Amino acid sequence: MDDTDKKRYIQIGLKIAYYRKLNGLTQEELAEKINRSAGFIGQVEAPNIVAPVSLDTLFSIADVFGIQPYKLLLFDDI
Repeated sequence: MDDTDKKRYIQIGLKIAYYRKLNGLTQEELAEKINRSAGFIGQVEAPNIVAPVSLDTLFSIADVFGIQPYKLLLFDDI
């Protein structure tokens, strides 16, 4: 995985954290809604850990937030 991809995964994690907080959910609550562990959510959201997310998981998260999945894939300039 190159640096650009790593930065993209980190931005996805930060966007997930943003929308999770915007929706008033804890990591545990989000994890429960998408049938994942709270530890997984913590890793995905951590800005110092590169944790790939499958499209299935990304779609599930977007559904919980009531947003289109593309919003989690809009990247700042890298």
